Amino acid sequence: MLSVACVVLAALFWGVSGGIGAILMDEGWGPYVVSLYRGAVGLMFMLFWLAIRAQDNGLGNPKLWFWSVVAGLGVTGNFAFYFTSISEGSVAVAATLMYCAPVFVYLLSFALRLEQPTWTKWGGIVVVMLGVMLLTQIYSAGATSFTMMGTTAGLLSGLSYAVFIFGFKYALPHGSPQAILSIAFTVLVLALLWPADTNRIVAALGASHWLWFAALGVLGGGVSFILYIEGLINTAPSIAAVVAMVEPVTAALFGVTVLHEQLAGFQVLGIVLILLAVTGLSVHSRVRRASLDL
Repeated sequence: MLSVACVVLAALFWGVSGGIGAILMDEGWGPYVVSLYRGAVGLMFMLFWLAIRAQDNGLGNPKLWFWSVVAGLGVTGNFAFYFTSISEGSVAVAATLMYCAPVFVYLLSFALRLEQPTWTKWGGIVVVMLGVMLLTQIYSAGATSFTMMGTTAGLLSGLSYAVFIFGFKYALPHGSPQAILSIAFTVLVLALLWPADTNRIVAALGASHWLWFAALGVLGGGVSFILYIEGLINTAPSIAAVVAMVEPVTAALFGVTVLHEQLAGFQVLGIVLILLAVTGLSVHSRVRRASLDL
């Protein structure tokens, strides 16, 4: 139960971090600055975690570094595109679009011949696409304030998260999770220094919103990742896949209740379709792999 609780808390914190990012962007801070601070504070936590668990970290292995850099590019795109999507629309829509990441994992797996396509998988992907159409209301021009850029950025955040998953997966046999995440978050900080603008980065340190930046980093980049990794150790993958629904649901509730965002009936239906289809695909894939391992 404790492991499941850790995964739930991690997903809850990720959902809340989207709302905190929206608050900061409403105050005039750009998506790149918000993303950088989420990653920079997260990096402090990863380095501390690495320091207290320094054994068998694999930092001398070139393969660890290569795949960790790939994971870092993935998490950079995930954070940056996610907050760009929020700035162009709403937390609820952006978080749900990002939750489509497993679909991109499937498509990449199909392309790389790591997994065989089936009618069940393609059916799930089609349902997700239908959900995205309903969620973003692309079938009705002018029906929503969510822009094409917001939709594209939301889907790219999911694609970037898929890249992070692949990078992390292939780095893990060569070192510890804390070493991988330390490298990944370092890549994120370095990659976002230029687009975030050094002047804005420095200005944020002395701004009245610094507590929000700190909360974003602690919840969205530090504690959440540690809780998630520790929780996964003794949590069945199928359960973790279902629990992951907490993130987009939390983000949607935060957007509606705190930020007063509004969702049309078909958008709510789209969210439900995406959550059910993606969760079903994740559970189906992981249970099948577990049975094959047996």
